[in-house]
Order: sequence, then C-alpha cells, then structure tokens
Amino acid sequence: MNKGSCLCGAVRFEVEGELPGPDACHCRKCRKYSGHHFVSTDVPRSAVRISGEDKVGWYQSSEKARRGFCVACGSSLFWDPLFKDWIGIAMGAFDTPTDTQLHVHIYVEDKGDYYEIADGVEQFPTVPSAPGI
Repeated sequence: MNKGSCLCGAVRFEVEGELPGPDACHCRKCRKYSGHHFVSTDVPRSAVRISGEDKVGWYQSSEKARRGFCVACGSSLFWDPLFKDWIGIAMGAFDTPTDTQLHVHIYVEDKGDYYEIADGVEQFPTVPSAPGI
C-alpha cells in the first residue's frame, strides 16, 4: 500500500498495488500548476482511496482534464483525465517509499528555459502514443 497526503494532511490517499513508473510533464499548464514540471504516476481509479475529499478542489484545465489540489494548503495532488479509467497522482505527495523510477519526460518542447533535462531518461517533444503514458 502506498500512502500520501497534501502538505497540511487534510487530504490523504492510499494506492493499492505497485506504482507504474512516473512521467515528468513539462507542458506550460503543468509547470504553472506545480511551479515546475509535474511528476505523477498514473494509477487505476479503482486502486485509489481518498480521505478528505471535501478538501479537494478541482480546476477544469481543459475539456479533457481537471487538476486536483488541497483547498486548505494548496498542494497540487492530482491530474484527472476525465475520459480515462486512471488518475495521475503527484509523486511528491507520497509519504511512503514508492519503489519506482522516473519513466519518461513528456512535452519537453514546452519546458522552462531555466533548467536542463540531463538524467538520461527518455524524452518526447509532446506525448507519445504509447500505452501507459
């Protein structure tokens, strides 16, 4: 069981099972949402339990996705594609060791000019059309 929370603890979550390798999204929206690039793991909705759901605020960032955050402390927590059976959970919000490694960088064509990506992890200018990404 992987557990996590927002900064203040008002929103807590548990994810059953192993976590897939996370992706680092460098798109403009993710950078503005998180303050840098947004690193999340995509897990089946059925594997996630959230307590404090009344403290989760949702921002509809496009017609296809919304972003979840704690309304008390502002922590960026979720990236929710509305028409999929999974949800992205911010890696920085996990309290327990995740036993996973970064899988891919996406939307690197939009990355900020103040940093370089030099970790050797595969990079894509936009998002590849591959399962699990």
